[in-house]
Amino acid sequence: MELRGFRSRDVTTVSRIVAEALHEHYDSSLYASLSQQWPDGFLIAVEGSDDPVGFLLGVCQVEGEARILMFAVDHPWRMRGVGSRLMETFFERARARGMHRVTLEVRVSNATAIRFYTRYQFSVVDLLRGYYSDGENGYQMARPL
Repeated sequence: MELRGFRSRDVTTVSRIVAEALHEHYDSSLYASLSQQWPDGFLIAVEGSDDPVGFLLGVCQVEGEARILMFAVDHPWRMRGVGSRLMETFFERARARGMHRVTLEVRVSNATAIRFYTRYQFSVVDLLRGYYSDGENGYQMARPL
């Protein structure tokens, strides 16, 4: 497995992974727009065919703080180290940019993701009522870098 930056041809696969894993649907132009804000923060995991098998989209909206906006691994590739490699590489890139904190949001019902984030020293800092498009609550989680 390799990591590379986002390319416009990734939109279809990334959109499918987002729909299946995150249960959200975004306009396809969002990915290209966000990738321009911090290109090194949009990591694409590929295997063999150069098709995405997972991704992490990070942004910098607050001074000194990186935010993981979207993070998902395609179902057949889970539990194979893809998510760990994406997370660790993102931390390295955030540190290199001078960030000292990372935040993210996660559905309260996503116990698997919460366990994963906890392994990376994220902790819940806030309950976000009705945060997701279907009305589900979310947790905001954070960790120091």
